Amino acid sequence: MKLNELFDLSPGKVEDLRQRVARLGINLAEVEEEFTRGGGKGGQKINKTANRVVLHYRPLQIVVRCQRERRRSLNRFLALRELIDHIEMRVSPRTSQRLKEHERRRRQKDRRRRRGERAGDKAGLPETGEGISG
Repeated sequence: MKLNELFDLSPGKVEDLRQRVARLGINLAEVEEEFTRGGGKGGQKINKTANRVVLHYRPLQIVVRCQRERRRSLNRFLALRELIDHIEMRVSPRTSQRLKEHERRRRQKDRRRRRGERAGDKAGLPETGEGISG
């Protein structure tokens, strides 16, 4: 795979991706790229064109599929960014923004769950066996 194609994006995003590739030491020649037919919403245009991008990174056995947009060039960029996120999570978990976001969401869900449990205790709900007349 080559990163010298002009994507329909701002040059800053492409440059950021290049820097991440260089920092992680990823050899883009080891990334196998495949285009397959799309599917789902979008009608005839989506179903007849090969705009789904499938990237294989053999050294870590990672496969990424992307078909978020109708344009193949944009799907190529999004798939490569996703692949780099997965590689970064395995190679350098301390610097992975995606892993940090995942941990932040996990902590937030845990706080909400604990808050809900405390609210249930304070709601005046009867303990088991209390308040039941028979």
